[in-house]
Amino acid sequence: RHHPAMPHRDVPHFMNDLGKKNTIAARALEFTILTAARTSETLKATWSEIDFENKVWTVPAVRMKMRVEHEVPLTEPVLAILTKLHENRVSDFIFPGARPHKPLSDMSMLMTLRRMGHGEYTVHGFRSSFRDYAGDETDVAREVAEAALAHRVGNAIEAAYRRSNAMEKRRGLMVIWADYCVGVHSNEVA
Repeated sequence: RHHPAMPHRDVPHFMNDLGKKNTIAARALEFTILTAARTSETLKATWSEIDFENKVWTVPAVRMKMRVEHEVPLTEPVLAILTKLHENRVSDFIFPGARPHKPLSDMSMLMTLRRMGHGEYTVHGFRSSFRDYAGDETDVAREVAEAALAHRVGNAIEAAYRRSNAMEKRRGLMVIWADYCVGVHSNEVA
């Protein structure tokens, strides 16, 4: 089924309001939106997956839908979230739950959406918001946008020959998405 998605034009205003919330669930939702991640990828993320020096989050294959390791380029707004959380970490999980050594509840981000008056949308729907933005507002190649979402692109033969992950092109896309989300409107890929 299609997950209800916030129109991408509304995301910057929503992110501004979300930034005013002082909860771990709000930070997890910001992180999820800015990285175009799936809920489970965010909630089970651990500090060992974050490479601050190279600005990359490596999601292990076991947590990916396609069962292939996925590298996510980290933008400055995401690194700001992570840096603040890292200073006050209490768990191996980036977004710890109320119970010791457990991640944040899988309903926490959805409840944040509902409490903010946006219960008609889903957390997963922000991946669609991201994809619509990339397709409608940028000149980014379809393959790059799909790779940012960790989607398989092309058929088996094409995949056999395409072994690169387009990291730098994806990094450029994630930078313009983050800039858009936080109110810096530029559609030029770096």
